[in-house]
Amino acid sequence: MRSLSGQSAEMKYLIWDFSETMGYREGGGWSTVLLEILRRETPDCRVTTEQIKPFLQEGFPWHQPERPHPELSTPDAWWDNLDPIFARAFMMGGGLNGSTAHRLARMVRQVCPERSAWRLYDDTLRVLAHLSTDGWIHIALTNHIPELPAIFDYLGLSPHFAALFNSAQTGYEKPHPQAFGKVLAWMSEPKAIWMIGDNYTADILGAEAQGIPGILVRKTDPRACYCCADLSGVVGVVSQRTGQIHI
Repeated sequence: MRSLSGQSAEMKYLIWDFSETMGYREGGGWSTVLLEILRRETPDCRVTTEQIKPFLQEGFPWHQPERPHPELSTPDAWWDNLDPIFARAFMMGGGLNGSTAHRLARMVRQVCPERSAWRLYDDTLRVLAHLSTDGWIHIALTNHIPELPAIFDYLGLSPHFAALFNSAQTGYEKPHPQAFGKVLAWMSEPKAIWMIGDNYTADILGAEAQGIPGILVRKTDPRACYCCADLSGVVGVVSQRTGQIHI
C-alpha cells in the first residue's frame, strides 16, 4: 500500500469495492471453484455449476452482514467456518459421499486464492492512475477472502491504494455501518469521499447510510443516483461533482 506522506490536510478519498468492480476470478465464483476441484479429482466429472450453486446461497459471512464476526478474523478461523458449507455442496450438488466431500472441501482454501485465476478489468489500472494524478486517494473496502492482500499484490493494485479494509480481517461485512465506520475513522480530514462498487445494497446503500455518495458501476439500477457502465465513467462523475459527506 502506498504512503500518504506529503499529502495536504484536506484529502479527497475514493472507496473501492474489489470483486466485479475492479477485478474478478476467471470463470466465475464459488460454484466454479468447487467444480474446478471436482474436475481435478475426477476428470470425467459431469457435474455442472448449476447443480452446485443452489447449495452456496447461504452460510457465507456476507449472507448475514448484520452480524459482526470478529471471531473469524484469522484465515484459519475464516476458512474453517466455511468447510461445512463446501462439504454440503459437494455432497448435495456433486453427489459425493461424506468423507470425499469433506476432503475436497478442505481444498477450496488452496484453489480459490490461486493468483493466476484472478484478473483485472481492462480499465482498472488506467482509471486508478488517472484519478491519483488528480489528487484522489484510493481505499479498498470489500467483502472478500483472507488472501486478498496477496491478490492485490499480484494484480498490481497495491501501489495505488493507501489502505485495504477486507471483511475477512475487520469482521464487518458491507453494508454494516462499522464496515464503513472503520474506513471513516482511518481517514484524515476528508474533503470529499465517494464509494464505487457493483452492488447496490452493499456498496451504494451502505455508503449512503453513512452520508457517502455512491457510484454504481458495471450495471444499472434505477435506485442509484449515479451509474457508470465502466470505471472510465467514474472520472467524469467525481470531476464534476464533489462527494460531500454528512456524518
